Amino acid sequence: MLQPQNITEYYINNYVCPGDTAVDATMGNGNDTLKLCKAVGEKGKVYAFDIQKSAIDSTSEKLAKENTSNAKLILDSHANMDKYVSGKVSAVIFNLGYLPGGDHSICTKSDTSIEAIEKSLSLISEKGFVSVTVYYGKNSGTEEKEAVMEYLKTLDHKKYTVLVHDFYNRPNNPPITVIITKN
Repeated sequence: MLQPQNITEYYINNYVCPGDTAVDATMGNGNDTLKLCKAVGEKGKVYAFDIQKSAIDSTSEKLAKENTSNAKLILDSHANMDKYVSGKVSAVIFNLGYLPGGDHSICTKSDTSIEAIEKSLSLISEKGFVSVTVYYGKNSGTEEKEAVMEYLKTLDHKKYTVLVHDFYNRPNNPPITVIITKN
């Protein structure tokens, strides 16, 4: 069955090359960080951000098990990615919401997420992409989802293509994945 992770993984597998630089803007448990590390290979670099120490710890463990050392794990907001990342990147991955298995009161917010998406657009290469998966539900994320989706509508269609993958007939607020590429 097609899942949001598969959409992002498809783009990683087809647009991220060995030696590239990539960003996991919302590290979480490190799944996308690991996928990006494998895609960029030994000579590439991955910058991964999260505001929770537990995310850094679990991702660090995951990367160590895979003997992967090409990631820089950063305990800071994705809105500050421009302070750490310079040059062009092939991918920036966002999973908006809360840390799976973590404290649901700690979650991404629309203002910092939109700021981070704006910064990521200036970082991606001509052939790069930004993936934004929005998880929302009963008590969290709906306001952020609406604000992010409204912001994405404002992106200049001459500069960017915004492709929305929505599981339209699924109940219970299924996640939405958005892929942004430069034209």
